[in-house]
Amino acid sequence: MNANRLIAFAVLAGALLAGPVHAAAPAPGPSVAQGLHAVLLDITRAGDRLVAVGERGTVLLSDDNGTAWRPATVPVNNTLTGVRFVDGRQGWAIGHAGVVLHSDDGGEHWALQLNGTEAAKLELDAAQVAGDEARLSAAKRLVADGADKPWLALSFSDARHGLVVGAYGLAMATDDGGATWQSWMGRLPNPQGLHLYAVQREGAAVYIAGEQGLFLRSADAGARFDALPTPYEGSLFALAPLPDQRVLLGGLRGSLLAFDPRTDQFDTLANPVPVSVNALVPRRAGTLVINQAGGLLQLNGLGPALPLGNQPGPPLIAATEARDGSLVAVGFAGPARIALPSANLPATE
Repeated sequence: MNANRLIAFAVLAGALLAGPVHAAAPAPGPSVAQGLHAVLLDITRAGDRLVAVGERGTVLLSDDNGTAWRPATVPVNNTLTGVRFVDGRQGWAIGHAGVVLHSDDGGEHWALQLNGTEAAKLELDAAQVAGDEARLSAAKRLVADGADKPWLALSFSDARHGLVVGAYGLAMATDDGGATWQSWMGRLPNPQGLHLYAVQREGAAVYIAGEQGLFLRSADAGARFDALPTPYEGSLFALAPLPDQRVLLGGLRGSLLAFDPRTDQFDTLANPVPVSVNALVPRRAGTLVINQAGGLLQLNGLGPALPLGNQPGPPLIAATEARDGSLVAVGFAGPARIALPSANLPATE
């Protein structure tokens, strides 16, 4: 796995902590003190609540825009890499050992829906039905490798339809809220099994980005995917929709691309800071770009990314906008409210 990606998402640290799935009786996660200093890898909104996830099964909740946090009840201690909610109650978290967790109470409690062993078996079953010898051989290796199958990104369009993707080209979908899962690996034109780092669904369109400039697009809700050549051959780590229907991509060395689904064309956007992009956060004032050094830049339309001049600090990995409009980020030093001294930059044509 690319070294820059390891830094951005602490995958190496997570792998060392992951081990097998430990699904004993649900219990509170790490204490508040531990969680506030844990490596946190993602954050999202669940209605007015903030939910952050990270190492050793950490899930933290905040009901006051990120000022105070408390731990949730979690049934695993595997590193969690992503979290999404479709409303104030229904949400999913993903992580190492192929774990997919579901909450129906705003993140207070979580139930295990899928693990790496089950995911590998689903792909093996699908490969046997397809009768593809190369796919079948790869699926048998997944089964033999055991449970540790890291998920790296997820997207849920509603409380029933979701997609999780990860290392080695792993991709599983559900249309019943995670009660059952189906392998989508055979649908993806990814014969090398490249790592999949980002996924986004916009209506009937599904976008997936990954290693070596991999960019996959489905126009029919995932029934068929096409691989579209991008003008950048490095890894793409982040996806975000723009207001004008374009899709923004961020990756290694500060690369920023805007894909227009109406023309299937890419625009390369100027970024004065050649540091790899960890995350893209749509905000009212413009899309926020978070890079590997903890730097923040703002992007308005297709104009250049403009540094916001935030004070140096620990690397940031993800961020979201709280109910009050403030920015709350997570990274190697837990959660933090981030002051943006130049948050309202003028729009750039």
